[in-house]
Amino acid sequence: MNLSIEEINKLIYEKSEFIGKLTSEISKVIVGQKYMVERILLGILADGHILLEGVPGLAKTLAIKTVSDAITTKFQRIQFTPDLLPADLIGTLIYNQQKSSFEVKKGPIFSNLILADEINRSPSKVQSALLEAMMERQVTISDQTFKLEEPFLVMATQNPVEQQGTYPLPEAQVDRFMLKIKVSYPQKEEELIILRRMSTGKFDKVVPVISAEEIISARKVVKEIYMDEKIENYILDIVYATREPEKYGLPQLKDLIEYGASPRASISLAAAGRAFAFLKRRGYVIPEDIRSIAMDVLRHRVILTYEAEAEEMSSEDIITQILNKIEVP
Repeated sequence: MNLSIEEINKLIYEKSEFIGKLTSEISKVIVGQKYMVERILLGILADGHILLEGVPGLAKTLAIKTVSDAITTKFQRIQFTPDLLPADLIGTLIYNQQKSSFEVKKGPIFSNLILADEINRSPSKVQSALLEAMMERQVTISDQTFKLEEPFLVMATQNPVEQQGTYPLPEAQVDRFMLKIKVSYPQKEEELIILRRMSTGKFDKVVPVISAEEIISARKVVKEIYMDEKIENYILDIVYATREPEKYGLPQLKDLIEYGASPRASISLAAAGRAFAFLKRRGYVIPEDIRSIAMDVLRHRVILTYEAEAEEMSSEDIITQILNKIEVP
C-alpha cells in the first residue's frame, strides 16, 4: 500500500510508543552503551541478525538478555563451545520405546530471540546449522522441515581477543548478519555507576513492555517508510564504491579491497536506514540515516587484501574514505 508521508508519520507515532518504554527498561540494567542498545533495536525493527564484537566484560550478553526480558517472547541463550554439535542446536530424532518409533526433539533454535554466545568458539558445522536457520527461517531434522516462528532474530557475540581454540566465521557466513557492532569500553563516569551498582547488587527488575505481535506490527510500518530515489542511488554509490573505487575517484583503494560489499549490503542499508528513521520517529529516510548505519552494515562485508593488512588499513578506514568521498544527495 502506498501511504502519504503524513499517514506514515501518524502510523509511526502510534507504533513507536514502545521505543521509549523499551529503552527505559533496558537502562534499569545497562549503563550507557547507547550505541549498542540502539543497534540491537535496529536489528529487531529491520528483521536483521546482529553480530556483536568486543572484549569480555562489556555487557554484550547482558544487553541482549535485558532486551529479551523487556519483550514478551521466547528467548534462548546458547553457549557455543568446541564440543557443541548441530543436534544440540536444532534438535534430533529420539526413539520412543512405548510407541516403537522415532520422534523429533526440537532444539533451542526453536525460539524467537536467540543469543549465540561466543559463536566463534564452535566448529563450522555448528555455525552452518545456525546460519542456515538464520537465512531460511526453517530447520530440517531428518526428513521433516519446520518453519521457525516470527519474530526470529539471532544476536551473536564474539570475542576478538583470543585466537586459540576459536573458529573464525568465514566471510561468506558473516555476510548473513545485517549488522556487525563493535562494542567499546564505557566512559569513566558510566563505569563508576556500574561499579556502584555491582557492589550493592541492587537492580530494578525488568518487565516486558512489548509483545511479539507489536514487533511484527512495527516492522510492517518500517517497510512503509518513504525512501526517495536519490537515497536509493546514494546507497548504490556507497556499495559500488567498495567494488570499483577507481570509478568514484578513489584509485588508491583499488589494491586494498579484495572483495567489495555484496547486494545483501544494499538491501541491508535500505532496511536499516528505514529502521533508523523509525527510531527517530520520521516517515522518510534522509542521507544522515544511511551515513549513521553504513559502518555497521559494511565493516564485515569489505574484504581486504594482504597489502591493506600490511599497511595496517582496516575495512573501517576504507569505508570512512568512501563515505567522505561519495556526494551526499
